[in-house]
Amino acid sequence: MNGASRRTHDLRHTCVSLLLDLGVPPHIVRDIVGHSDIEVTMTIYAHASLDDKRRALGKLGEALN
Repeated sequence: MNGASRRTHDLRHTCVSLLLDLGVPPHIVRDIVGHSDIEVTMTIYAHASLDDKRRALGKLGEALN
């Protein structure tokens, strides 16, 4: 993959992650980026932010207390 196409690919990852962070439903994000399968959107392109991980672990900690 050349530099230009690699940057475009990186932008797709960023777009998916930002849309999901903004609360856009995954099936809408899938349609926006043109994936036929939601699994591609959610497993390959979506990335959890460090803040998302901290919130999730915080909720787990609260549930266990």
